[in-house]
Amino acid sequence: MGQAEHERTVYTSAAAALEPDSRAIADEVHEEEFKPLTREEARRLRVLSPALSLWKVVAGQAAVGVVVALLAWVLTGNVQMLWSAGYGALAVVLPAALFARGLSRQNSALHGNAALVGFFVWEGVKIGLTVAMLVAAPTLVEGLSWLALLAGFVVTMKVYWVAMWLGPVRKESINKF
Repeated sequence: MGQAEHERTVYTSAAAALEPDSRAIADEVHEEEFKPLTREEARRLRVLSPALSLWKVVAGQAAVGVVVALLAWVLTGNVQMLWSAGYGALAVVLPAALFARGLSRQNSALHGNAALVGFFVWEGVKIGLTVAMLVAAPTLVEGLSWLALLAGFVVTMKVYWVAMWLGPVRKESINKF
């Protein structure tokens, strides 16, 4: 029995064990061949789904941080709430800006593993700086309100999710390939 016949036998016996609906899906998956994109198709795909700029996300975080800090001040009338919420936002924006800077500098890494290691190194730096800023908060912000700091921190951090949700909208359906 040849290799192809053996694979077909194993596939057929495995498909027979599946439920009737699952067998039809398994047949479709088995028949579907991988087709690499042509150069033109890859170019069109990049045009239709542009990458999200890290710097736009950082700018959005900074803007949201300022709004949250001002809102905390306006709602409470206490300037310490402004500083606390602003410092919470800064504990997100400053490490994110450092992360974006680090990644943009190593963007031209030729080796995929080097890019992956660089990503994890800069993510570690970002987390370390965030933790250090939060630990230093009581000594740096006079009359610190942890609740306002947490509000500024969390709301500013959620800009990532909003940016991904509102991110670049595809101009056409990618399924046309």
